[in-house]
Amino acid sequence: MKKLFRLPLLALALASASLLTASCSKDDSDSLAVQAHDQNAMMSIMHDMMKKMDAMPKTQDPDQDYSMMMVMHHQGAIDMSELELKDGKDPQMRDLATRIIAAQKAEIARFNTFLAGHKIETPLVPAFNARQKMAMEKMMRANDLRVITGNTDRDFAQLMQDHHQSAIETSQAILDLGRHAETKALGQQIIDSQMMEIKEMQEWLLKNKGY
Repeated sequence: MKKLFRLPLLALALASASLLTASCSKDDSDSLAVQAHDQNAMMSIMHDMMKKMDAMPKTQDPDQDYSMMMVMHHQGAIDMSELELKDGKDPQMRDLATRIIAAQKAEIARFNTFLAGHKIETPLVPAFNARQKMAMEKMMRANDLRVITGNTDRDFAQLMQDHHQSAIETSQAILDLGRHAETKALGQQIIDSQMMEIKEMQEWLLKNKGY
């Protein structure tokens, strides 16, 4: 009686293993390839950008520190977008990269103009730097949790979302703690435009995630 009971179970187990093997070995557009983070060019840009921002001297003047930091942060987005234009193939993501480069170069110019005419002001506001640091650390944790595929279009869409989100959170901090109309206007512009771009990347990934 026991032998008769075991045979169907054994057959079921073998059938399940066969189906799992076939599924895992499937080599088509639904399969998921993974690339080590330290081998990914997009991730390298993110880490290099973070090192530069960490090394930036903090003045505790929110408008000064926001402007200096966003120049570095925007340059990271430009570098990632240029890599997308170099290696990416999807027309929509390439178009987005072109738009990001144009918008963020223009914003860098406005930040630099502000910095050229600005003198550090008191009272100091250390709360801004605390919020900025929190946003950037959150960005890098989110990046490190991403499944990186080595597909430039997908990696760009994934990592740029985290990059944009940190800019949005830091820009909200300048709206709350900043003192100057120009930095606040730039902060609101960044929030509005990058929220729309995050939505575009999310919708694209839902259609093109590859698994």
